[in-house]
Amino acid sequence: MGEKGHAMSGLCAGRVVVITGAGRGIGREHALAFAAEGAQVVVNDLGGSTDGSGSDDSPAQQVVAEIEAMGQKAIASTDDISDWDGAARLIQLALDTFGGLDVVVNNAGILRDRMFVNMTPQEWDSVFAVHLRGTFAVSRHAADYWRARAKAGESNDARIINTSSPSGIFGNIGQANYGAAKAGIATFTVILADELARLGVTVNAIAPIARTRMTENLVGLLKDTAGDTGTAGDFDVFDPANISPLVVWLGSPESAAVTGRVFTVGGGEIGVAEPWVKGPVVSKDGRWLPAELTDVLPALVASARTNSDMAGVTRTQS
Repeated sequence: MGEKGHAMSGLCAGRVVVITGAGRGIGREHALAFAAEGAQVVVNDLGGSTDGSGSDDSPAQQVVAEIEAMGQKAIASTDDISDWDGAARLIQLALDTFGGLDVVVNNAGILRDRMFVNMTPQEWDSVFAVHLRGTFAVSRHAADYWRARAKAGESNDARIINTSSPSGIFGNIGQANYGAAKAGIATFTVILADELARLGVTVNAIAPIARTRMTENLVGLLKDTAGDTGTAGDFDVFDPANISPLVVWLGSPESAAVTGRVFTVGGGEIGVAEPWVKGPVVSKDGRWLPAELTDVLPALVASARTNSDMAGVTRTQS
């Protein structure tokens, strides 16, 4: 039996998985779930606070101990993935320890929430450093390995799974920095899926809803987003372990035909976030004059769907 009593199916048997931010919360659940399915796991976590300050080796080491107690293999990393060389060391650790790399789960993140008019440059930059630069750096070093294999005539069956957010794909007040970074990750996912397909790499992302250190002060928002009180009988809708089955499947050989997608996931619900699409248009033969648009744009906007709320539901026109 695997973690929390689930029977192991060996879905990821022998696969080498790097998970960032895996010392606590959703990342920890990913690490345990992959190990329960037979994967060898590199547990990366700087061990800092939710705002990114400080460091602590123990969260990553504790998860490794939990995995080893399951009879599986794991190793801890405390490298800072927002640092280019730190991200390189993380990938190299997987190669040196387990002899290869099959899956990267970019999960690490921090929060520096503040209303935009009070947000500092440092609060903006620090969030982008971990979320966007960290996702880029780890993915880039992993891609270098897979590219070298492809050039040597070896085939890859590799996966990158990124972590976006409902704040990134739908928007949330007070999270201009976090939401913008998570929106960037969603688009990064789509582009990378197209670029890395020739190397045998699929790239997908999740936008999870769960109770973690980063969301514990947003209980009301979680309920509004999930449209639930948080329990369904004995089922805890906000348990972060609910997120991991999708991520494990995306990291398995079974998901080879799925790429370039962003999935919403929370509780027992999995959805596909439909991307930006071209909506209603108005056209003329020639260039518009600014004054002409007064009679055109309001009606055009009114004919389009409104933006979604945090639950992904179209907002009511006011």
